[in-house]
Amino acid sequence: MYYIGIDVGGTFTDLALMDDSGEMRPFKTPTTPQDFTIGLLKGLKLAAEDRKLSLADFLGRVKYFGHGTTMATNALIQRKGARTGLITTSGFGDTIFIQRTMGSAAGLSDEEARHYSSRRPTVPIIPRPLVKEVSERVDFSGAEVVPLNRDEARQAVRELVQDGVEAVAICFLWSFKNPVHEQEMKAIAQAEAPQLLVSTSHELLPAIGEYERTAATAINAYLGPIIANYIERLSEQLQRDGLKSPICIMNSMGGVASAAETAKTAVALINSGPSGGVLGSIFLGKMMGYDNIIVTDMGGTSFDVSVIAGGKPSISTISEVSKYHISLPMIDIASVGAGGGSIASVQHGELKVGPQSAGALPGPACYDAGGVYPTITDADLVLGVIDPDYFLGGRIKLNRAGAEKAIAEYVAGPLGIDVTAAAAGIKRIVDNQMADLLRAHTVKRGHDPAEFVLFAYGGAGPTPCSAYGTELNVRQIVVPRTATVHSAYGALASDMHLAFEMTDSIRTPAMGADPAACLDPARIEHNFEALEKLGAAALRRNGIADEEMVFQRTLGMLYRRQAREIQVSAPWTKLGPPEMQKLVAEFEKVYEDLYGKGTAYKEAGVEIRRFRVDAIGRLPKPSLKKYPLGPANPSAAALGRRQVYFHEANGFCETDIFDGGKLMAGNALKGPAVLQYPGTTVLVGCDQQARIDEYLSCIIVGS
Repeated sequence: MYYIGIDVGGTFTDLALMDDSGEMRPFKTPTTPQDFTIGLLKGLKLAAEDRKLSLADFLGRVKYFGHGTTMATNALIQRKGARTGLITTSGFGDTIFIQRTMGSAAGLSDEEARHYSSRRPTVPIIPRPLVKEVSERVDFSGAEVVPLNRDEARQAVRELVQDGVEAVAICFLWSFKNPVHEQEMKAIAQAEAPQLLVSTSHELLPAIGEYERTAATAINAYLGPIIANYIERLSEQLQRDGLKSPICIMNSMGGVASAAETAKTAVALINSGPSGGVLGSIFLGKMMGYDNIIVTDMGGTSFDVSVIAGGKPSISTISEVSKYHISLPMIDIASVGAGGGSIASVQHGELKVGPQSAGALPGPACYDAGGVYPTITDADLVLGVIDPDYFLGGRIKLNRAGAEKAIAEYVAGPLGIDVTAAAAGIKRIVDNQMADLLRAHTVKRGHDPAEFVLFAYGGAGPTPCSAYGTELNVRQIVVPRTATVHSAYGALASDMHLAFEMTDSIRTPAMGADPAACLDPARIEHNFEALEKLGAAALRRNGIADEEMVFQRTLGMLYRRQAREIQVSAPWTKLGPPEMQKLVAEFEKVYEDLYGKGTAYKEAGVEIRRFRVDAIGRLPKPSLKKYPLGPANPSAAALGRRQVYFHEANGFCETDIFDGGKLMAGNALKGPAVLQYPGTTVLVGCDQQARIDEYLSCIIVGS
């Protein structure tokens, strides 16, 4: 039997194939933005040919099919979602435009946000004429104050239909306390226009936070028709071609969901692709004995960073995506526009790299596919890092002369320097951008990089990792065997993961009283049990047996009168007074870990605001194959030597070149060295050493 993981990125579509023995095979094909299924099917055909099977026979033997994609993120960033309307409580139609005054500074650094000239208003996903207000009101306790005006509701739907909307988002002010008005509004919308996709906030995100809840519901409706259409077309195509197993879609919460579930919660696909890489790192890290991991993913378009501490991913409850803020639990991933296809340019006499990307088409200048602007890939080619005859295992031949011409015209010429210096400058700037992002995501959040290992993956990630990893002073750098398709591997190795939330504000008195003594364990237990019941029902709908279900409890806690919640794990199955003491102690520990020793102030009173249950369904998957350790001498994989540029040497060095696919477990080598794989290139610095471990990962350390 076979297990497949797919990751459709902005530049390449990656496929990870495993069998029952744990043998893994990677495949990459260019992404086809005009129709993502084309590139995906090409990857499946390559895998079938590798197994010497027809596509139908190959797909008929697939036991598991996991799929991650950047489609939702790209559609939101490019504002290519469906025409969407929003229906909200009378008087609150501008909530999504005001954005709690956060929109203009969203996505900017603290330094940039201080300069008003850097701020830009959000390009709305819903124009103001498509926002309709209807009379209704439920108060903070859930009691009806003003009934839903059904005539206004019908008129709102009719006007939106006349304006050509494909989807409608419904978000009333206090619907998370009492959803009856949203339920009535949804029924009216479906009766008036059955063809519309309708997204309601109480079903998607029953939590406090008017703007964030509105934004999440609107984005869900905006992306819903596109995602549903893609999943439907893909499912039909693969079933015609012979696939019998269901398709599972990677979400941003830490796992996969069924295709049917995903079609209703399209907003959960934001960061779908990068989340797969984080989960793949967790699974591989457990096998290798690593709990603290900094993960770095560099593809053709972006450089993504996340942190795994104690074997668990960092989860953000409020995420900023394309200048909107959504209150959904997501793996915390930071990105910068620095990928292999990022374009280098000279602006006002300064060299800039990214965030614009050449993408899959036309691609870097060296692709000879119509691209004329220099990219990071072009710089690596000029510096001798990349073999022009072995890109993607030789399936794409690169044009070095084209790369030199692009760098000369757009960088070297304007700066008055030679092509080599310009290419080295491009690489140096990108290395610094990545190091800065890593520091912001680790040191500034209280993590000491020296206590972490760094995982580097993605088609372009293993090339610069020796530089930014050294600057960060991590214990060691790991380039997984799955590096070229690591996010696809994460989609293959993930479990089903659904999240359920509710808001119930529980406050303890300020000054004097012990917070733990004032918390009601029965009320907390009741809320968790209600969410677990919802989670179990959802997992059963997706074919998960009860014995394969796991539930994880989390509370959003804060000190009274604070605005920002802290996520605190509540691992106990039954709650009583001792657990309340442990809960408050854990909250204080997490708080001081974030803000510094001595900052906890329980005299202010503690508030529990948000309850979350993560419902996890275990799915079948093999472990990566372990290989016996062989000789240290890597000469069997040697390809020769060539001149490669290294910053630490400030010039070209005679460098050993190895065929990465022929390196065996136990092989050891000294830098400078280049390891060429079919989908990536690993650079080992002049003062570094590398070894191949039992999982065929490349481990890089300083001399």
